[in-house]
Amino acid sequence: MTDTPRLGARVMALIDDLARHTDEPGRLTRLYLSPAHRATAEAVLGLMREAGLAARIDAAGSVVGRLEGREPGLPALVLGSHIDSVVDAGRYDGPLGVAAGLAVAEEVRARGLALPFALEVVAFGDEENVRFPTSLSTSKAWAGQYKPDWLEGRDAAGTTLREALAQFGGDPDGIPALARKPGTVAGYLEVHIEQGPALEAAAQPVGVVSGIVGLTRARCTVTGEANHAGTVPMGMRRDALAAAAEMALAVERLGEAMPGAVATVGSLTVVPGAVNVIPGRIDFTLDVRAAEDADRDALFAAIGAECRAVAQRRGVGFIAETFMDNAAVALDPGLQAALDRAARRLGHAPLRLASGATHDAVAMAVLGPAAMLFVRCRGGISHNPAESITLEDADAATRVLLGTVLDLAGLPH
Repeated sequence: MTDTPRLGARVMALIDDLARHTDEPGRLTRLYLSPAHRATAEAVLGLMREAGLAARIDAAGSVVGRLEGREPGLPALVLGSHIDSVVDAGRYDGPLGVAAGLAVAEEVRARGLALPFALEVVAFGDEENVRFPTSLSTSKAWAGQYKPDWLEGRDAAGTTLREALAQFGGDPDGIPALARKPGTVAGYLEVHIEQGPALEAAAQPVGVVSGIVGLTRARCTVTGEANHAGTVPMGMRRDALAAAAEMALAVERLGEAMPGAVATVGSLTVVPGAVNVIPGRIDFTLDVRAAEDADRDALFAAIGAECRAVAQRRGVGFIAETFMDNAAVALDPGLQAALDRAARRLGHAPLRLASGATHDAVAMAVLGPAAMLFVRCRGGISHNPAESITLEDADAATRVLLGTVLDLAGLPH
């Protein structure tokens, strides 16, 4: 490790600068295609151009900067992550990977290095999938997996993705052309906070990700009968909320019973939502994850069966609409080994970790070898304003990323 965490300081400064762009004063909220997303994209675009990259914002809203290799048109090693956020977010989830990629590109250019591949830095825009019912839409556009019906999905205000993309300055009709041709992506490397406590417990700044869990998400609706809270006897009610509460407990129970899997009811809406009315309808979300796809499929099926049994017993309706179904992804062994070597050269002993969260690397793995480097975060906290990493860990991660790029290029460190 060098005495001066110069690269880490650059990365932290970039992240702090991007964090000023938010749609909600007083907290960081930057949803896909929002005004804050556009402002952040413009800021990243400017930073890429200042770094000497040929940069643009693509049709789906991703920011892409390219540094040519020894000759123009070579396949690209892609570095990056995302710049959208959850509601009331921390500042490191996503922007850390973008800032680290940009710092590495700056360093490569400053050293005048001629790489045997192009270097691209990307800031994807829809990794969190909070605003619209999508699944990694901007990175899947690169992978040729964009679903046209995503464009007709609506946010909570009723705006379609197509409308929001046009307002953002994107081009819905240009999305098919974003699909990268076979052989144009040499690899993908993503630096990301761990979003868990393992690295902190092991006193290690970085870890190499072995794979990413599979993920299924569904929108569920329970339909009962709204009626007067004071006049309908308890035994004659068709209370949608009581039924949904029993379903949520079943989700917890079944998730606990499946080793290596988790299941979550993360959002619930009560209709009509009045103090003196028996709830007539509940909309809730279901999130099921597992390292093994067979386990995830079995858990999702068991939850559906249990929810239907609850609905039948309570005399309510139940439907579930799946809107995300990502298979588990094993990351590339060769790139994992390269990250591991770079970390060990710097004196670290990186853990091998599976990711319980999904990432743009899921989509990018379709295009070529993909790998991820996790960075220690305080308390394992993420999706929370308390999200925190240290300057020293940011420096370690960025130097591991730089070392990996140089290793892959066959250049001295």
